[in-house]
Amino acid sequence: MRTIDRLLKWVEWPIQIFLWVGLAACFLMMIHVSMDVTGRTAFNHPLAGTTEIVSAWYMVTVAYLPWAYLSRTNNHIIAGIFSRIGTPQFNFWVEIGVKLLVIVYLSVFTYQTFFRAIQQMRAGEVWEAAGGYIIVWPSRWLLPFAAGLMLVYLVLRVIADVARGPQPEASEAR
Repeated sequence: MRTIDRLLKWVEWPIQIFLWVGLAACFLMMIHVSMDVTGRTAFNHPLAGTTEIVSAWYMVTVAYLPWAYLSRTNNHIIAGIFSRIGTPQFNFWVEIGVKLLVIVYLSVFTYQTFFRAIQQMRAGEVWEAAGGYIIVWPSRWLLPFAAGLMLVYLVLRVIADVARGPQPEASEAR
């Protein structure tokens, strides 16, 4: 059990780094788009390639890198229908089942995006923008890295949760 807890602690660093990179990308995207809008409206000269850069780089980074952080903090969208009808032990096993389903999905997602990133890297994927080309193949690697980190975290979390078993809720402990 200590090994799993230690591994969960080690995986915390990349989770935090991915979160902060995603937040920085969001900030940079806001600045970039604001400069583009200002250039377009005030000077009648927008920044070339803003749409392509935003959709190929910023949005991918903002949308995918925080996945593991969301998983660590349990901030995913939840349908609470089962939590209202079940006992705490039932809810525990439902959560384990959901995490296992997510692990299966993430495994397929990571596998598919990894091989797609290899294909796009070999092809040297670029997007045409006003006045040239924007290299986008490196952003394809963000998906398998983000999903892979979330996958590692969830596997460790399921092992830790099953080893600990259902814990009494705070209201029951009183």
